[in-house]
Amino acid sequence: MIETTVDGRYQIVARIAAGGMGEVYRAHDPVLDREVALKILHPSLADDPGFIERFRREARSAAMLSHPNIVAVHDWGETQGTYFMVMEFVRGPNLRAILMRDGTLQPAQAVDVVQKVLAALEHAHVQGIVHRDIKPENVMIRASDGEPKVADFGLARAFADSRVSQAPGTVTGTVQYLAPEQIEGLSADPRTDLYAVGIVLYELLTGQVPFSGETSVAIAYKHLRERVPPPSHANPMVPVALDRVVLNATERDRERRTPDARTMRADLARSAGELPPSPPLAEVARAWRRPTRSPPTAWPR
Repeated sequence: MIETTVDGRYQIVARIAAGGMGEVYRAHDPVLDREVALKILHPSLADDPGFIERFRREARSAAMLSHPNIVAVHDWGETQGTYFMVMEFVRGPNLRAILMRDGTLQPAQAVDVVQKVLAALEHAHVQGIVHRDIKPENVMIRASDGEPKVADFGLARAFADSRVSQAPGTVTGTVQYLAPEQIEGLSADPRTDLYAVGIVLYELLTGQVPFSGETSVAIAYKHLRERVPPPSHANPMVPVALDRVVLNATERDRERRTPDARTMRADLARSAGELPPSPPLAEVARAWRRPTRSPPTAWPR
């Protein structure tokens, strides 16, 4: 059972999420008098010396990232065998919650979200950090102004590295968003993140991922052997310009893929002129303040 105060400082208020790497709590930092998100790593990860070393290294790197579209890392450490990260608390839903509620985003809204995600990735890539786990759960939408915030930089990379060695025929990670090179066990680079962004854009526009299957291995095989279809095949309202952005970002051969986040942002900016206007993201996020079937999501899983 987790203590009510971690490291003698962070006072736990409520549990808000759980996922593959640990549990997340809303906490109060009395030293700076602010709300924070406190991620407590699973004990199974704490028993992995390789992961802990990677966690320390990546936490330092993530803490150096400073960008309006990246969830800030304030602190990290260990207390009585419990490893934790202290991050900016983002009040609002993640993209997964929005998709579950609304099905899709309007094209202009999807472009707005993805451009901000790419701005965050461009900043991280310049610092030599590849996220490796871009997915709707890791993109928050701040309720106050609709600003997207990418979470889990560094921690996602450390977790991925710790799972490189695996039994033949198994796939680790959120396979719906994995680039072919990740499935093949090759090193990741910035274009690996762009593949995942292309899949996320496809999902925002259509309400579904391009590849599905009964097992993770079946889905992974499709990433390796099939091309991502144009999103307009699933949603005729998607313009051709956005089809091209998705297809270029999700080329199986990364040498043919969109080369960097800046180029993909420029491609999206050019397509934006063809899109009908839509309500701003702030309206979508603020809708989660009203009573609905479920409360706001305060942190990605």
